[in-house]
Amino acid sequence: MMNNKVIELKKPGEFTEDPLTELLRTGARQLIGEAVEAELQELLQQYADLRNKNGHMQVVRNGYLPERE
Repeated sequence: MMNNKVIELKKPGEFTEDPLTELLRTGARQLIGEAVEAELQELLQQYADLRNKNGHMQVVRNGYLPERE
């Protein structure tokens, strides 16, 4: 008889997807994305008046890349 108390954890890829979990994940991703976007907009507004000697803005947004897989 073994007294093994080690519990084997499932790997993230082995979890079964249920609709509620997927809904929560999607909502969390959206909420985090909106929070990051709002924080970036606030930062850009904070430094909007900061210009170099040629009059160009020092703090700018770089743009968008395609969504990563």
